[in-house]
Amino acid sequence: MRAFLNEFVERKCPVIPVLLGNTPQQPKLPIFLKGHTWVDFRTDSEAMEQLIWGITGKPPQRKPKLQPVIQADDLSSEKGLNYTRLRDLLAAGKWKEADEETLAVMLKASGSKEGNSFTQSISIFPCTDLRTINQLWAKYSDGRFSFSIQKKIYLSVGGMVDGKYYEEAWEKFGDRVGWRVEGNWINSSDVPFNTSAAEGHLPRIWEVEGWEFDWDGEGFDFYIFEWSWMVDIFSRIGTCELNI
Repeated sequence: MRAFLNEFVERKCPVIPVLLGNTPQQPKLPIFLKGHTWVDFRTDSEAMEQLIWGITGKPPQRKPKLQPVIQADDLSSEKGLNYTRLRDLLAAGKWKEADEETLAVMLKASGSKEGNSFTQSISIFPCTDLRTINQLWAKYSDGRFSFSIQKKIYLSVGGMVDGKYYEEAWEKFGDRVGWRVEGNWINSSDVPFNTSAAEGHLPRIWEVEGWEFDWDGEGFDFYIFEWSWMVDIFSRIGTCELNI
């Protein structure tokens, strides 16, 4: 074997010991082979590249690592609105500010300036804008918060989007999303604006500071407004064929 190797050296031919993938760990390479460049297919993931390098004398060309493709956010709007601020707030985890911004852009998209006129325009709310808002909430909360998640929960507890009030379903929905605690509906000051909140807890856009509704002359009542507004949004999600 030494004479054989010496002959190859004189002819300037490469001699490369190769350990195939099914080669046992023992015995080890003979001492005289250890002095040569050798390739181990048992453990080296780049063994083939090294073997080709040894035969041709040309080092392998390293392929650049592929960078992950980041899908750009779709900020489309039928009304020409800019959803960059909402996207940035959600991306930064500023849930309270994002909730307030959601209300602001939804009022603009509907052409409304106050809550009562907004409720009347939900049935014709632009689908493109609703989809953009919904998808941004879903994406940056890892699927925890969005109108479509809220609709899914509402339907799962027996609710329907036929414009009728289902008290039991609405109360179960409130319990599930954390809007109702121990039988009492919480107000805006009790909203946990963070990802520890229950699934579907956000967005909760109707109780922004300064909004007051007096429905029955006995004080401010957000309860009826929450139900009618949200069910109308759920209905619009179906009309716009948003995935839930």
